[in-house]
Amino acid sequence: MEAKAVARYIRISPRRVRQVIDLIRGKGVREAEAILMVTPKKGSRVVAKVLKSAVANAEHNYDLDASNLVVSRAYVDEGPTLKRYQPRAMGRANIRRKRTSHITVVVGEKED
Repeated sequence: MEAKAVARYIRISPRRVRQVIDLIRGKGVREAEAILMVTPKKGSRVVAKVLKSAVANAEHNYDLDASNLVVSRAYVDEGPTLKRYQPRAMGRANIRRKRTSHITVVVGEKED
């Protein structure tokens, strides 16, 4: 049995969040939470919230025990990019791409 949680349109670059997601993929839920608590990246806060939500979904919807859960799948997809313009010299403009992310975390029971 698996439970999942998705956070969409998060205003952080997918590349930055993938660095954090790679740290917790395949780990136990308690170990993953501990890793995220000490990781000094902006993405770790968001991923921690999504992980917590996935665990809550597993407990509430499927009556799974939180101590037996493992992060079976975790991935980040690119969301829509907000395009903003920054004025430059001699009347030119640069495009600033403000990227967004869709973060998905799936937790499942530990395989014995």
